[in-house]
Amino acid sequence: MNLFKKNATFKPKKRIPEGTKQYQLKKYAEATLGSGNLQLAVALPEGEDLNEWLAVNTVDFYNQINMLYGTITDYCTNESCSVMSAGRKYEYHWADGVTVKKPLRVTAPDYIDRLMTWIQGFLDNDEVFPSRMGDPFPKNFANIVKNIFKRLFRVYAHMYHDHFSQIVTLGEEAHLNTSFKHFIYFVNEFKLVDKKELAPLKELIGTLLNKEGGEKKKQSNEKKKKRKKKKKK
Repeated sequence: MNLFKKNATFKPKKRIPEGTKQYQLKKYAEATLGSGNLQLAVALPEGEDLNEWLAVNTVDFYNQINMLYGTITDYCTNESCSVMSAGRKYEYHWADGVTVKKPLRVTAPDYIDRLMTWIQGFLDNDEVFPSRMGDPFPKNFANIVKNIFKRLFRVYAHMYHDHFSQIVTLGEEAHLNTSFKHFIYFVNEFKLVDKKELAPLKELIGTLLNKEGGEKKKQSNEKKKKRKKKKKK
């Protein structure tokens, strides 16, 4: 499958320049994520700036979702997905508040293309996402990030509701689940997306979080058993 075909929504990967503070945080995030502890992976590193951490992770999730959606562009077409939705109950219309002020009912590929282009505009703007260490973030940076994450969630919701069978066929479901679980932990940690916005995937979120909690409890119980055995010896 060619992800770079002209009619695909796939965008070039956004890279964080080496040698910058954000690059160091990116490497830290990758290392902690590799530990398997998502709670630790999403937490703000001690002594680090919150805006820098939000910026690094915004770029990361933008890239992740771009790649995931890129795998299904052959299936998500203007004909098959004539509206941007998450199942029959939820429908999303496009507006950016600048060039499009009145919400437009557009196809899913059109919506996602507009969304990724809109996000890329922020990421490429040094006044919003400064690349040089010491340059200030705008005062409304947190609100910009919240708006980005709210809309990125909609791409996950569309993929799960309308394309999950195709994702399974492609063997990408584990990748999607891991990425989404990471996303949910991050937005919960920093309260980036309102619960009502997460409603289309409420059951899945509950399953993922409960499963994680159950595994941690199991690990904790196993450690307690081992300690008791040692004491008996």
